[in-house]
Amino acid sequence: MGIGNHLFLARKNKGLSQEKVAEHLGVSRQTISKWETNETLPDIRQAKKLAVLYGVSLDELIAFDVTVSEIQDWIDKTRDEVSDKIDWNKAWSKKYPILSEYQKQVDTPPYAAELSVLLDNLEKQYGYSGLDAFLVLKDILAMVWKHRKNGRP
Repeated sequence: MGIGNHLFLARKNKGLSQEKVAEHLGVSRQTISKWETNETLPDIRQAKKLAVLYGVSLDELIAFDVTVSEIQDWIDKTRDEVSDKIDWNKAWSKKYPILSEYQKQVDTPPYAAELSVLLDNLEKQYGYSGLDAFLVLKDILAMVWKHRKNGRP
């Protein structure tokens, strides 16, 4: 994440508008916008004033990142209709390119058939809905991955 995003998130976290920050620093709102979009950067004095205004150290301001609770809030506030419009595979493939490449290499029907059997078993054995069975299977896969990553079978 660039410094502009850090500045934007720190300002939002403090509940301030670009206008209020600009007024406090004696610059224009457009200047704040340019900093937050990485068009320009604040000088060191302005960056220090921003850190003080946002209640963080200069190091924290530059390394500002979204907290887990903020991510949870975004998930909670995202309606299913909005989430359904997001191409999650495309979004995650920016971080994990394999998600956009494996379809050309892997014969997926055999894996899909086996996973379908597992989903059916979860639905029948525990009375889960299709979505709940999918989420349980996803969680089981995540646990298996963590064990393998840590050198356990």
